[in-house]
Amino acid sequence: MSNSKIDKTARLGKGTTCGEFCSIGKDVQVGNQCEIGHRVVVHEGTVIGDKVRIDDGAVIGKLPMRAANTAVTKDQHLSPAVVGSGCIVGTDVVIYRGCELGKNVLVADLSTVRELVTVGDYTIIGRGTAIENDCRIGRYVKLETNVYITAYSELEDRVFVAPCVATSNDNFVGRTEERFKHFKGVTARKGARIGVNATILPGVTIHEDALVAAGAVVTKDVPARKIAAGVPARAIGNVAEEQLLENQGWEE
Repeated sequence: MSNSKIDKTARLGKGTTCGEFCSIGKDVQVGNQCEIGHRVVVHEGTVIGDKVRIDDGAVIGKLPMRAANTAVTKDQHLSPAVVGSGCIVGTDVVIYRGCELGKNVLVADLSTVRELVTVGDYTIIGRGTAIENDCRIGRYVKLETNVYITAYSELEDRVFVAPCVATSNDNFVGRTEERFKHFKGVTARKGARIGVNATILPGVTIHEDALVAAGAVVTKDVPARKIAAGVPARAIGNVAEEQLLENQGWEE
């Protein structure tokens, strides 16, 4: 730890190791048997559980930046970031202040998780994925590589999102003052699945166990247990019985 800067008020648990050139801020709490890589920055007040692995270059507890003309970033008090026990935080990941990760969450390399985001236990956030502010992500969710989850979205438990899926919360595409009244993210109910490179437009709800096909552009709600495909997407059939969440034998 000789090349690292660790504030005198920070507390590192038993068996925790810290690489070179790290910065551990005021009142940080790190649990037992954690592995902190090189050049990691942990900002003031952050709470990290036991047996957490944080890879090189990660930043935990970063304050958001606010541009003069931003529509969704606000000046506000944010609680310290919380990283649950057993989490793995990859190389160059940025986790913002006001974010809370449950236990055994994986945040893969180059991902960002913004302020006021909660992530449930055992969720996987794939490489290069971005979760914007004010989102709720459930348990056992899987977001694959380069997924974009727009602000004000909710993904319930067991949702699966394939690579390069994009979501939006602004039907006005950045024009007119009217847009500020209508920002709304997307909702994916329990067990919903979204195929590779699909696009989900603002305010859409994908209901329980529904499936959105690859490349679809979803402009309207998708009913439960239905398959939606096309541009724009429409229901084309039912999800096969053996694929339903209730038939997988998974623990709740």
